[in-house]
Amino acid sequence: MLRVPGSRFADRLNDMVVLTDIEYQALERLEQRERHLRRGVTLQRENDRVGEVYVLRSGQMMSSVLLDDGSRQILRIHSAGDLLAVSNLVYDVAPETITALSDCTVAPFERAALSALLVAHPRLAALILVYSQIERAALTDRLAALGRTSAKARVAAVLIEMRSRAGRLDNSVGDSFALGLTQEEIGDATGLTAVHVNRMLRQLEEEGLIAREAGRVRFLDERALARASNFVDRYERLDLGWLPESRG
Repeated sequence: MLRVPGSRFADRLNDMVVLTDIEYQALERLEQRERHLRRGVTLQRENDRVGEVYVLRSGQMMSSVLLDDGSRQILRIHSAGDLLAVSNLVYDVAPETITALSDCTVAPFERAALSALLVAHPRLAALILVYSQIERAALTDRLAALGRTSAKARVAAVLIEMRSRAGRLDNSVGDSFALGLTQEEIGDATGLTAVHVNRMLRQLEEEGLIAREAGRVRFLDERALARASNFVDRYERLDLGWLPESRG
């Protein structure tokens, strides 16, 4: 498989602030190695010894944890351009499992490589902090939704989030996108059973909010779907005027 040039993580950051050529090239060096994974393959498991961080270059992955009763809670669904296993920067064992939801390509890099980049490029260091806080806010939204919103709202929020994240780096993503998740996986992300997820998807269809066909979902009334989901796009309304100047 030929390697696609460029930095997908730089593309993600560039969606927030225009990077300089030097900044882009510095991030591109983090993605020189590639690892390919088939759907269902685990990149890392909870409590594995860790030393690498990853950029998701293509495909979709999920972060999850196992609960005491043996059930799984999906924490985040990742799209191309995302930084994976950021917690590996501060722990010597993995606090989460990361699994491929589709055929994927990841770029692994050592913590020392990131350390050198942060010293040389303080604006990139600040942007990585911004990225981490966006992810934290989105995870807080998910936590609040699990405890305080309806089953329909939770399922609708997963659909909107998946389309929104994928569309930021892929202009071809319109109102129709490949779902890529089983109903059981949606249930693990929303705290619902697969049967309940199926019922909520059918309800969204009956209300004229979505259509489903051949593994794809099409938004028929995105505004009403957003109201039903209480979804907040945490990549919007950013205030980044405080960022340090680029060194190149």
